[in-house]
Amino acid sequence: MTPKPAGPPDGGWGWVVAAAAFAVNGLSYGLLRSLGLALPDLAEHFERSAQDTAWVSALALAVQQAASSGWALVFAPALGTLSRYFSRRRVLAVGLALTGNGASSLLLAPALQFLLDTFGWRGALLLLGAVTLHLTPCGALLRPLALSGDPLAPPRTPLAALGLGLFRRPAFSVFALGTALIGGGYFVPYVHLGPHALDQGMGGYGAALVVAVAAVGDASARLVSGWLADQGWVPLPRLLVVFGSLTGLGVLAVGLVPTVGTEEGWGAPLLAAAGAYGLSAGSYAPLVFGVLPGLVGIGGVVQATGLVMMLMSLGGLLGPPLSGFLRDKTGDFSASFLVCSSFILSGSFIYMGLPRALPSCRPASPPATPPPERGELLPVPQVSLLSTGGSSSIRDTTC
Repeated sequence: MTPKPAGPPDGGWGWVVAAAAFAVNGLSYGLLRSLGLALPDLAEHFERSAQDTAWVSALALAVQQAASSGWALVFAPALGTLSRYFSRRRVLAVGLALTGNGASSLLLAPALQFLLDTFGWRGALLLLGAVTLHLTPCGALLRPLALSGDPLAPPRTPLAALGLGLFRRPAFSVFALGTALIGGGYFVPYVHLGPHALDQGMGGYGAALVVAVAAVGDASARLVSGWLADQGWVPLPRLLVVFGSLTGLGVLAVGLVPTVGTEEGWGAPLLAAAGAYGLSAGSYAPLVFGVLPGLVGIGGVVQATGLVMMLMSLGGLLGPPLSGFLRDKTGDFSASFLVCSSFILSGSFIYMGLPRALPSCRPASPPATPPPERGELLPVPQVSLLSTGGSSSIRDTTC
């Protein structure tokens, strides 16, 4: 019997898993982010309202997030497996995998507009469906990894297999509630950023440029955020609060930009707002999955990933149709983005209930050997503060 390694290998085959997760993220969320460009054609063909066509992407998000079929059967295992392969560089690895979203959006947004102009919405969707078949080899690269923190026996009941017992952990319950609220607004720009640009007076390729700018900011921020989180300078829960709040403000900025007016206009304010939104949303994304091992332990991270996706699906199912409803009532998406930003800001406020989410300077105990990741063990950076008494009065605190 092969003994279980003491902890994650922090590399090795994990980088192959990271590459597979990168492709999975690009072929799921990246494709879905660009799909909003096709909604006006769908609305025109079926003679339906923006609220009705928004259900297309909303249902796709809900099915994907709830891990019931389609993309979810690859995405949740990919992120969960990746978290098990890394420890010291976990958030960076997750951030690297999640840049597939931005990289794919950057390529697919103009490509989809070209396909829509050339083949119509039916041909474009058929070709996109063929592209997603590359998820099959990605799933084949997810090699299971046995770790010392794994349960000794498999779950005996269906409820235990789903990981519902994780809600008995107070920190995970707080995290779940905040994440569900954020999901109500987080995915609205995925669906309606392109149509919002069209409503603002930009042409088809101008709207694709807006989506691409958001994608560039998103992809670059995920790497920086992952690196920053792994340095341990700031606790992960505090970073969740900060970047979640900035994401809400970014969505708010998108809803407040002035109208462009002509298809020839570049829409500089909207491009800037989309870039700000992309930077903040990209910074938030890797932290959601990177914080899970500290909340539930390394043995429950795959179940926790599935539960988090399911919770975000509740918001993802209602957010885009609500956005479409508000667009039908008001004539544009401005009110939609304002309301959805309130969901994100509310969820970020709830994150303040996580352990070490708020600063509190107090004397720290001497550094000890880090305990195994069994949950509720969020990392706390050790900060040396220099008091006014001079260099001889340096003391360690947790802030």
